[in-house]
Amino acid sequence: MFDLNNLNPQQRSAALHQKGPLLLLAGAGSGKTRVITCRIANLLQQGVPAHQILAVTFTNKAAREMRERVQELVGKTDAKGMIIATFHSLCVRILKSHIERLGFKNNFSIYAAADQQRLIRELLRELSNESSSADAEQVLWRISGAKNRLVTASDYQPNDRDPLSALTAMVYPRYQSALKAYNAVDFDDLLMFTVQLLEQHTDLLDHYRELFQYQMVDEYQDTNPVQYRLLRLLAGGHNNLCVVGDDDQSIYAFRGADVANILDFEKDFPGTKVIKLEQNYRSSGNILNAANAVIKNNQKRREKSLWTSSGSGTDIEYLLCEDSEDEASQVIERIHAERYRSKLSYGDFAILYRTNSQSRSFEEQLRYENIPYVLIGGQQFYDRKEVKDVIAYLRVILNPADEVSLLRILNYPKRGIGESSIDKIIRYSASSTIPLWKVLKDSCNLPDINDKTRAAITTFVSLINRFQKRFKQPLRLRETLQELLAELKLADEIYRQEKDPLVARRRVENQEEILNSMATYLERSPQPTLSGFIERISLADDDSSGRNDKESQLSVDAVTLMSLHSSKGLEFPVVFLAGMEEGFLPHKKSIYETFDIDEERRLCYVGITRAQKQLFLLGARQRRKYGKLEQREPSRFLSEIPEALLKTVDSARPPASTPEQETVSANNFFSNMNQLFGD
Repeated sequence: MFDLNNLNPQQRSAALHQKGPLLLLAGAGSGKTRVITCRIANLLQQGVPAHQILAVTFTNKAAREMRERVQELVGKTDAKGMIIATFHSLCVRILKSHIERLGFKNNFSIYAAADQQRLIRELLRELSNESSSADAEQVLWRISGAKNRLVTASDYQPNDRDPLSALTAMVYPRYQSALKAYNAVDFDDLLMFTVQLLEQHTDLLDHYRELFQYQMVDEYQDTNPVQYRLLRLLAGGHNNLCVVGDDDQSIYAFRGADVANILDFEKDFPGTKVIKLEQNYRSSGNILNAANAVIKNNQKRREKSLWTSSGSGTDIEYLLCEDSEDEASQVIERIHAERYRSKLSYGDFAILYRTNSQSRSFEEQLRYENIPYVLIGGQQFYDRKEVKDVIAYLRVILNPADEVSLLRILNYPKRGIGESSIDKIIRYSASSTIPLWKVLKDSCNLPDINDKTRAAITTFVSLINRFQKRFKQPLRLRETLQELLAELKLADEIYRQEKDPLVARRRVENQEEILNSMATYLERSPQPTLSGFIERISLADDDSSGRNDKESQLSVDAVTLMSLHSSKGLEFPVVFLAGMEEGFLPHKKSIYETFDIDEERRLCYVGITRAQKQLFLLGARQRRKYGKLEQREPSRFLSEIPEALLKTVDSARPPASTPEQETVSANNFFSNMNQLFGD
């Protein structure tokens, strides 16, 4: 018999609960995984057959870890037969047995993204010769969103504010018909078809309700409409559904998650027992008090307040910096200081930010200081395609003999030099031993090239020649780079290609960040040149210390860089939360477009609660946009943290020599904040 005495009273109450709906509101760092596994183990030891237990998670890794923990508690023999699975793997299990009722064979194929896009492109070509691959991705994105809302092909209605929705309405039914003809489904179909199967066939619904007598769902705040509907169906009748989650950590609305699912759980399941896990085993008291103070400003939330028995801990520092480079320097300075003072390793530090484009200045500074780091949830800045495309143009302008870069940009963005023409150009260059650039300059001598392609080549060569002359003016390097981006219209190309507008926006921001990098280079270099800038980029690009591997951060002694969205579920002794400004956190999109400040506040809450011992909040007076400095305003979330918890440090001023001076500085800061956002 395993011991429940190591659980606190609320955890023990949840672990011992058996019958009826249970809502487990598990705050950050409150030990929810241990509670779930103990509850499963207790059910097994109370005589519940393993095959009657169903636990659903969002990732294979989480499912695997949960299964291993249960086996450690009760042994592999007693745990054999229980189902701990992701939503998709559960649905595959059901569909493999019954999908013939929907007109498919049970040996159906599951189409991945590449297969889906290929099929959509074929259907678009049948409808119109003018449709592009970008249209295919956009249409597929809309179909996926519809399926996650349980909107079938026959029910899909065009939106007058969305031009591509009319095209989607034509393609969606054709796409579903083609999938059925190929005996194939996509990942969204797995969930939607399972719901349809259970709704249309009551005998199957009764069978699975009887089979899965005890159901548990982790991260319930992240469920979308189709996942919610599936759970409601399976739990009907016995209502032995235990959901675990935290509405304060619901940060995936852009993926379709609906926080109302957890907020309305008691309405959906009358008689629900609610248990709050509020004791935190991760963070110091000051950090938790700051997190509580911020999140309580959200109106639609379940009231809860994290606490700890481990003491207040150190002060939270707000570092007011001059700009992005100063922000990175302040972080590096404190990493060095804390490693020496507290005997920490590099792996004890994490730098968190709202958007991946913010990583650039930190990456450059870490490389300059030879500090190892891992980059999670995104590529290294100079490895991103949109960044490499711009750098390739600069390399060719500097050195047209760079044929790798030349071939990368020859038809990007598309200018009418197709793959077959490029192949002919390469073959002619190789057979005649004439450098590729010279072949392009003398395109009139190229055989088997039509006049339209020849004209496109001439235009490309002219563009490179013009900018070679412009980039020879060292004081106008940033302006010239901005002119190049404007003429190439790379941002327009990204928006055409990218199916997700949010991803497109981030990629455009990354290209804008190159302008900021150029501006910083101009400030620091006494004799700036395009060659010098490329050399600086090349040295950074050649470094292999940054790795895009979430698992590696557990085993490598390196500073972790990641977005707030990627940080959920992780913890670090020291956290730097960068960009605490209006426009970053909360993000400008939430301020001017979606007006969803609540989710931005939840992101801030998630960032704060990643810190175990020490938390630094950072903001800048000014940042570069398109290479030019613009003034910034402190994040409204800073003003929500009590003055007593926040120690303000201004990097532009010498440290206060007395506590009284520090208090005056802090009072001035909060006075300014209250003027911006009210008392």
